[in-house]
Amino acid sequence: MGKLDGKVAIISGSAQGVGKGVAEAMSRHGAKVVILDINKEGAEKTAAEIVAAGGEAIGLGCDISQKDQIQQVVDKTVEVFGTVDIMVNNAHASKQKPFETLTEDDFALSFNTGFWGTYYFMQAVFPIFKEKKAGKIINFGSNSSILGHAYQGAYAAAKEAIGAITKVAATEWGVYNINVNILCPFANSPGMVAWSQNFPEEYDKTISRIPLRRVGDCKDDIGEVAAWLGSHESDYVTGQTILVDGGAHYVR
Repeated sequence: MGKLDGKVAIISGSAQGVGKGVAEAMSRHGAKVVILDINKEGAEKTAAEIVAAGGEAIGLGCDISQKDQIQQVVDKTVEVFGTVDIMVNNAHASKQKPFETLTEDDFALSFNTGFWGTYYFMQAVFPIFKEKKAGKIINFGSNSSILGHAYQGAYAAAKEAIGAITKVAATEWGVYNINVNILCPFANSPGMVAWSQNFPEEYDKTISRIPLRRVGDCKDDIGEVAAWLGSHESDYVTGQTILVDGGAHYVR
């Protein structure tokens, strides 16, 4: 018996990286997973891998900056699996640039995908969760917004906004037994790889000062905590920011 047996989870941005790790971990614990990504072929490939490993999954393409596409994903999930129990808002596109070079377009990219995508999905699953008086929402934050990491201005701003609406929703929706939390990872995602390549000195300095001296694994480190947040084991946890970063939040 898995802690997520019978549960249905939508995970945005899950064709690769952290999102894929979360999907694999949740599937490992018995969840039926919807692999969602702007790269439809990638989403279908990841879903096929999970099915081949014995899980239940479908892969869907979606531009999370488009509200109508998000509703279509939720409707399709209900059509295929009957309901939604867990919503994981992981997808987020952003550019890493020095603060003085950031443009309105850079902020628009980060907010349209990260903030608005998260907000739209929260709204879309709310009626389902409210009706059955149960649901788990896991929004992805970042210690970039806590510590103000260099070159992360647009990204950090959107993540801080996600943190704010997460806490408000947790307060308002607790009466419906809906848990809303933030997970802040430090993992070997494509974004982390890009950071290491674009700003190698900053990356090496950060890794050398992390207490656990390593970058987290997308499935075994980040995914396992997400699976816990989606399970009954975390039923009394809401409105929290959970840092799964090897102690990276101590690094200045």
